[in-house]
Amino acid sequence: MTARALRFYTKYMAVWVVALGAAAYLKPAPFVAMKPCMNGFFALTMFGIGAVLHWEDFKKIAETPIVVLIGVVAQFTVMPLGAFLVAKAFGLPPLIALGLILTGSAPGAMASNVLCYIARADVAYSVSLTSVSTLLTPVLTPGLTYVLARSIIKVDFWEMFFSLVYMVIIPLVIGFLVRHYFRRAVEKVLDVFPAISVTFIVFICALVIALNKGRLAEITGMVLIAVLVLNLGGMLLGYGIGKASAFGLRRRRALSIEIGMQNAGLGTVLALKHFEPQAAVPAAAFVFICIFTASIMAEIWRNRCPEDTIIS
Repeated sequence: MTARALRFYTKYMAVWVVALGAAAYLKPAPFVAMKPCMNGFFALTMFGIGAVLHWEDFKKIAETPIVVLIGVVAQFTVMPLGAFLVAKAFGLPPLIALGLILTGSAPGAMASNVLCYIARADVAYSVSLTSVSTLLTPVLTPGLTYVLARSIIKVDFWEMFFSLVYMVIIPLVIGFLVRHYFRRAVEKVLDVFPAISVTFIVFICALVIALNKGRLAEITGMVLIAVLVLNLGGMLLGYGIGKASAFGLRRRRALSIEIGMQNAGLGTVLALKHFEPQAAVPAAAFVFICIFTASIMAEIWRNRCPEDTIIS
């Protein structure tokens, strides 16, 4: 029963984002007071993600390097360039544009793996893409943000690089090693780790709302539309790239979800740590929107997948 409750909690992350976001808007002080804990919270999130990975995930990457390469290249071109173009097209203010580009330059979200399972997509492919893109994050996320956003606002590549090493790579590796050396003990509580990650991502989004309470009325509508365009455009192009690459149905679905969903929680933390709170708003909005749209597509695809079409 506990495992079912944890899976239910994890699946409906978007609901908890809205609920705690409303609480943060009405009573921002308790959330703002916890801002110094933000980096530690995100490190625990990455530890939880590392704890659900195992060697078999990386063996699959080695078996099909070209399809993983196609997916990772698509991930780090479609979304960063798309964010830059959307920011220009909408004439977004500098900090909001920076936040959108930072979100587009983030790796794929771990929640995409769960939604790929629901959508009857290629889960192994999704896990491979998420793992590789996360490991490349310390170089590519600050690098792409620097290249695309430096004309908008000053971006310090090395400061962001070391932040990502401390917040992403080190806790991810520790989590992975804990899973490897204490596998039996960890597998008994495996459903706890995604729930921990969801809890901290929800808190981070609530913190953004608390810090930006005075600005939300002015920018939320514009940000939501821009974020929605980026998210849907990423999903559409991801599916198109998969089709052009002669991927099977399940793999096209996985690539669509993987590209359309960004680790916007990471983008939020980086924006709050290195820039002004306003820069974190697009990332916080993206968390909710990408979960919402991908969940809808997952349910549609789940019901439109006859057994004879379930191919890799």
